[in-house]
Amino acid sequence: MTTSAFDPGPAEKLDPREEHHRIASPHLGLSLFLRHLPPRAADSSRVVLYVHGGTFPSGLSIAHRFDGRSWRDELNDAGFDVWGLDFPGFGLSDPYPEMAEPANDTAPLGRAGDASRQLEAAIRYIREHQGADRISIIAHSWGSIVCGRLAGRCPGVVDRLVFFGPITWRPRATDPIRLPGWRLISLADQWSRFTESVPKDAAPVLLRRHFDEWGKRYLDSDPASRTRSPAAVKVPSGAFQDIFDARAGELAYDPGLVRAPVAIIRGEWDAYCTDTDARWLFGALNASPERRDIKISRGTHLMHLETMRQALYHESIAFLEGSPAPIGSVGVSVLSS
Repeated sequence: MTTSAFDPGPAEKLDPREEHHRIASPHLGLSLFLRHLPPRAADSSRVVLYVHGGTFPSGLSIAHRFDGRSWRDELNDAGFDVWGLDFPGFGLSDPYPEMAEPANDTAPLGRAGDASRQLEAAIRYIREHQGADRISIIAHSWGSIVCGRLAGRCPGVVDRLVFFGPITWRPRATDPIRLPGWRLISLADQWSRFTESVPKDAAPVLLRRHFDEWGKRYLDSDPASRTRSPAAVKVPSGAFQDIFDARAGELAYDPGLVRAPVAIIRGEWDAYCTDTDARWLFGALNASPERRDIKISRGTHLMHLETMRQALYHESIAFLEGSPAPIGSVGVSVLSS
């Protein structure tokens, strides 16, 4: 693994078989961090890349283990080479230099156009490393905007797409909020995000012991987090700006340009991807040869950390394997075309 001006030192391996790769970013002097877990079957040709959302990186999402098991483990056991990308300013990728300056001195960092070029660099590297023409992508939340933009611009490199809790267009009701270059997100902020959309009379979908373990690693992802009061992780604001813009009628990509099969997977209680949002995206993906809209009961926007995560794992793997669309099972509804 090569190094750059930002060198956090050796990264902790989340699995003994995990490989780490540091590659050149489109930003001169910056690098991107990729984690890779190869399947146990050496002859596998199926490759999937996870693209994270706007607040935490690959090591805290697809690779994070709850009671010893992660989404990545499930994909790996199904025969997939699993990769995870950290965007600049997240996890172990280099931060934007402007993140060392006052937040109000710069525009939101890491917007979708910039992030899609980072994603393209990662895909180019993975394709060469794997000897694969196309790879599949799982994109969460804001990551779906980045992935959608890339898929529309470079259709030949994408096999199948899972949009998990995607951000969609909504008609403009107010002017978009304008954000500074970066922002701080505390554990209290994250806990609120994890619990705010769960109905008051419903059983919790995230165990406190799971959050406490996850939260420690979350603060570990920013070496300076515990020097702040309250402890908080610094992240680029570009993802939030893209989300706010989409909610004001300005989605940063055209779903009609996406030509790969797409599965929209969302939780019943996902306030960021409601039934109305999913119906709009399903219709807007009109060039996709196969579309599925899968809604899983008792799940929120962060279902990959919650009690219904096994259903998420199952549905994503079935789609990536090209299995026929199911009629639906307990707690899962499916619309397909």
